[in-house]
Amino acid sequence: MTDFWRVSEEKIREAYQNGEFDDLPGFGKPLELEDLSSVPEELRLAYRLLKNANFTISAEEDKLKQEMLTIEKLIQACGDETERARLQKKLTEKLLRYNQFLSKRRIKTNSSVFKNYAEKLEKRFL
Repeated sequence: MTDFWRVSEEKIREAYQNGEFDDLPGFGKPLELEDLSSVPEELRLAYRLLKNANFTISAEEDKLKQEMLTIEKLIQACGDETERARLQKKLTEKLLRYNQFLSKRRIKTNSSVFKNYAEKLEKRFL
């Protein structure tokens, strides 16, 4: 145990003995633990941070994202150039709608960093 850890534990113990935790919201009530079994373990901290920041995804936005992923898979598997062009146009329309959702939340989507991060998240969740 490091010195920092010992000092921290001692400060917490002193605060508890002095009753400094008695007036906290929810004192004496059971904790409401959220079931995070569907979230991969390495993403749970990020999930909690986003949830605590009231970052939510609407059902419509989630459905749109799923449609985009499906269209991307169809484009990859498509051999017909005409059909591929049609699917690409449809994907572009969906992407524009998705970016509108993000812009409503004031999330900038024109950054390559954002796009790379979004792609990595998609791969992890799929």
